[in-house]
Amino acid sequence: MMVINIVGGGPVSLLPDLNNYDSDRCLWIGVDKGVMPLVTAGIIPDYAVGDFDSITEQEWQQIENLVTDLKRFQPEKDETDMELAINWALKKKPKKINLFGATGGRLDHFFGNIQLLLKPELQHISTQIEIIDCNNQIFIKGPGRYSIARSLTRKYISFVPMTPVVKGLTLSGFKYPLNNCHISFGSTLCISNELVSDAGTFSFTEGIVLVVRSSD
Repeated sequence: MMVINIVGGGPVSLLPDLNNYDSDRCLWIGVDKGVMPLVTAGIIPDYAVGDFDSITEQEWQQIENLVTDLKRFQPEKDETDMELAINWALKKKPKKINLFGATGGRLDHFFGNIQLLLKPELQHISTQIEIIDCNNQIFIKGPGRYSIARSLTRKYISFVPMTPVVKGLTLSGFKYPLNNCHISFGSTLCISNELVSDAGTFSFTEGIVLVVRSSD
């Protein structure tokens, strides 16, 4: 199973230990100044992309010396740097893409990264894309039934409707269960739930849900 890990330029303080996600079956992409925490962690990116307008000339020279596959764009472009990285990763047809450095700092960048998870073409592929930081794990799900295991570090689970309505939401094994409930965009009904057993399930028949797993 190929996993592609993408590191953006969000605050370094929100990054988990990147070495915990490293293996011989993954690829690493550095996005703009997101290359630097990779280098600090001793991980040389397989690919680096962006306009690199957020780094110093000295850092750019270091990146040029270290990264073999490197693509620099003009700042004036239609895609964000993170979108360019995701587009490259999807061509590799990975099983999963993890996004680090995609939260915190500039809120426009954060909301832009959430929007990338909602791109229509991503709803019809098997690749799972997750945003991960020290306290949160964020991913999108379409209609279906899913199992979810308890986490000792991220015990809070929220279900956020990302379409005008999410129909038939059912939560089983949760502190606050639901049965065939319709929730509308803007609802906070399903914020901060918890599992009461080692695993639970959630399902719905229509719409798109943003799942957020969080710690305090």
